Amino acid sequence: MTRKTPVAVMISGRGSNMAALIEACEAPDFPAEIVLVLSNRYEAKGLKTAADAGIATEVIDYRGKGSRKAFEDAATAAIEAAGAELICLAGFMRLLTPHFVEHWRDRLINIHPSLLPAFPGLDTHERAIQTGVRISGCTVHFVRAEMDSGPIIVQAAVPVTAKDTARTLAARVLEQEHRIYPLAVALIASGKARRVGEQVIVDEDLSGLPPLVVPPTA
Repeated sequence: MTRKTPVAVMISGRGSNMAALIEACEAPDFPAEIVLVLSNRYEAKGLKTAADAGIATEVIDYRGKGSRKAFEDAATAAIEAAGAELICLAGFMRLLTPHFVEHWRDRLINIHPSLLPAFPGLDTHERAIQTGVRISGCTVHFVRAEMDSGPIIVQAAVPVTAKDTARTLAARVLEQEHRIYPLAVALIASGKARRVGEQVIVDEDLSGLPPLVVPPTA
């Protein structure tokens, strides 16, 4: 049986991307498995989703009780005890220090609801609509110390229509997030995605894919 890469997922809320990863890992040929779901909030709804799937969960809540370093040291200890080799941030709403990011360098990935480097940070869909872009999307990337930066692994693009609100655009983007996060994990776990400098090389010819034009040509 082919070895599966052990993964830890960090969440703060409902964990819809975590749920997509759990579903992907159920496939016998998927090259990764989730060994731990860790949250900084006891009330995170995704903890029940993980527990119902038979995945170990842990909560490290330092709100008003300790420093970021204390939280991150405890998180690293829990992740290493679980044997995880890759960490997926999935709606984890806490800034991580450069120390933690460097400790897990190239073993820590995140998904962001924009086509990075455009629109880092919060309110991505509102900003995309206000700016008037015709194409938006989502990005899975290796994490670096600067917020929403790092080598890009996978992106998905969606059209932005004149009728879109932040809510409708968010729903369209989220659907693609659930597709590309498992893809990114599979590429890393199978060794098909290689970091070269600050770029990720995927060993696949994508030159024949059609372009996305918005509005579409006749």
